[in-house]
Amino acid sequence: MDPLRRGWMLGMAAAVVLGTMAPAVRAQEQESPQAVQKLYQQIVARGIQYLEQHQEPDGSFSKQVGPAVTALVCTALLRHGRSVNDPVVRKALKFLEGYIQPSGGIHHPRSRYRNYETSVAVMCFKQANRDGRYDQVLKNAERFLKQLQWDETEGKDRSDPSYGGAGYGRHKRPDLSNTSFLIEALKELGAGPDDPAMKKALVFVSRCQNLETEHNTTPFAAKNPDGGFYYTPAAGGTSQAGKTPEGGLRSYASMTYAGLKSMIYAGVDKNDPRVKAAVQWCRRHYDLKSNPGLGLAGLYYYYHTFAKALDALGEDVFEDAQGRKHHWRHELIRELASRQQRDGSWVNENSRWLEGDPNLVTAYALLALAHARPK
Repeated sequence: MDPLRRGWMLGMAAAVVLGTMAPAVRAQEQESPQAVQKLYQQIVARGIQYLEQHQEPDGSFSKQVGPAVTALVCTALLRHGRSVNDPVVRKALKFLEGYIQPSGGIHHPRSRYRNYETSVAVMCFKQANRDGRYDQVLKNAERFLKQLQWDETEGKDRSDPSYGGAGYGRHKRPDLSNTSFLIEALKELGAGPDDPAMKKALVFVSRCQNLETEHNTTPFAAKNPDGGFYYTPAAGGTSQAGKTPEGGLRSYASMTYAGLKSMIYAGVDKNDPRVKAAVQWCRRHYDLKSNPGLGLAGLYYYYHTFAKALDALGEDVFEDAQGRKHHWRHELIRELASRQQRDGSWVNENSRWLEGDPNLVTAYALLALAHARPK
């Protein structure tokens, strides 16, 4: 499609959406901090109300895909101020408790996604652990997660591209998405930069970056040295955005922000070349209309990694490569407001990676908003 026509059509679509949405969304036209704060509160309240109305009697959300969506929803509610005694939260926690395994993992008994499900459950139980009720559960889960990590116990030494990573699937190949969830879970559990598992995970994360350094001597980095991140260097290397003509792995935004936040959580200094290169990639590809490199695929996963990474970076105003300054929190709030459905949910028209599920996508949106809370 001609770019001008496409832009006109997108503009018309946005106008239709804004014209038919609730007055709360039209408040985005106002730029004052007070208006943004009000808009934030309204879209969060509508998102939470949607989730309250779509919880199953057993406390679950989308349990057909396992416990992870319930964990993400519950975490989002807790981060927006709901207590463990809130009826929706209490039922969700009870449902998740049913997935605690004797091994310490928190996952479906036949799950192929043990790292992912356990990591997001850890984040949920940690948020709910204000009275110590989950101390032992969290301790056991930490041990379990570290056992899943690819290291010497898996027959891998530091030279192997899989070293330090975490994965899922039948082959368990490690990838940056799973490893970023592992790192976030470890951080929630109190692991610092000197924790052995965190150090190992950082080895893998550094090898997912298109930046040739002493931390990354994989063949992919030199073929596309743009500072962004891709899915995995393991098992021959994969990027969901495909390959460059030279055989490099294309960077894309959701993994670049996942890599950036993972490095920060693992204690890498902001002046480190790896962080600086990742930030420069983000400056060159700043966008909230799409997941740069993948279009609409994984858009809401992108929003929540975007918000976590920039919150961790500590820059309230993010300057792009053209010198434009972005109050990214306000911009993300307005973008999510424009995309909120009439019933308060969010859903992606591109259903890849389960983003056709409004429970999952609404959880992603609320998690993003928790990190984009106006200051």
